[in-house]
Amino acid sequence: MTSRRTFLTTSLSALAARSFAQTSSAAEPIIDIHQHTHYHDRLDEHLLAHQKAMGITTTIILPGGTWLDRPSTHNGKSNGLAARCGTTQDAFNFAKAHPDAYLWGANEVTDLDTAPAEIEKWLKQGACIIGEQKFKVECDSAESQKLYELAAAYNVPILLHFQHQTYNLGYERLHTMLAKFPKTNFIGHAQAFWGNIDKNHDQKVNYPKGKITPGGLTDRYLADYPNMFADMSAGSGLVALTRDEAHTTAFFERHQDKILYGSDCADHLGRGPGCQGAATIAAIRKLAPNKAVERKILFENSKKLFRLA
Repeated sequence: MTSRRTFLTTSLSALAARSFAQTSSAAEPIIDIHQHTHYHDRLDEHLLAHQKAMGITTTIILPGGTWLDRPSTHNGKSNGLAARCGTTQDAFNFAKAHPDAYLWGANEVTDLDTAPAEIEKWLKQGACIIGEQKFKVECDSAESQKLYELAAAYNVPILLHFQHQTYNLGYERLHTMLAKFPKTNFIGHAQAFWGNIDKNHDQKVNYPKGKITPGGLTDRYLADYPNMFADMSAGSGLVALTRDEAHTTAFFERHQDKILYGSDCADHLGRGPGCQGAATIAAIRKLAPNKAVERKILFENSKKLFRLA
């Protein structure tokens, strides 16, 4: 399987350049629901510059959990969301230092006994989301379900990173959770989530190529469950956007109220061939069936879901 960076670099330059030209002069607001502090050791000033260069007006900072050596963190290898990302305290501090443009989430290792209480402590202080949940647990585990209940109780979404046999296992069973917790808003993200827009997806391939057959698990979840939403971020989201452009335009049309822009980009500049977040904005603008759908994906859907003024 091709690595995320190797696979994406060759296709980013044109998209990123187009996006920078558009966002630099655009007055239209954009909400980015997926960013991290300390992402691969990126400094805070670089994160601020990156978001400004992309034209982002509101950013949600997603933290990792407590650094632990246990199976759910791959014995410590996946600490910090496998990218040395900051904690909830870091996200809180950053957002409070930049209140006009940043919000923050709460997170903890899913199967830690104290996870619900730890997350609830931060929700009471104003965290607007639970996640990014990125741990090796079954997506329908008893521990996961406690967090789904908590999300509903505080009326905040929960964002889940789905990756075959790696994070939030059992994506094919997620529909049981969507049905069991109808008041919980689930946001799907990452390789298994975006690979499964294709009815013929090979679960062992993280970054599939080629034409897409509609009707995959993700397509059906978005269509059948009002509480399922899609996070467009990361290399997995960009690959899904660009591998079959005709499919993407139709996908945007039918799920226009469910798709949210996120960057999940560790770049420092916010433009150029290394900035997958800017390339995703460019792809959305290019492939949305019309301006109204573009604005829903880049702004209005997130504004509504997070109840922003």
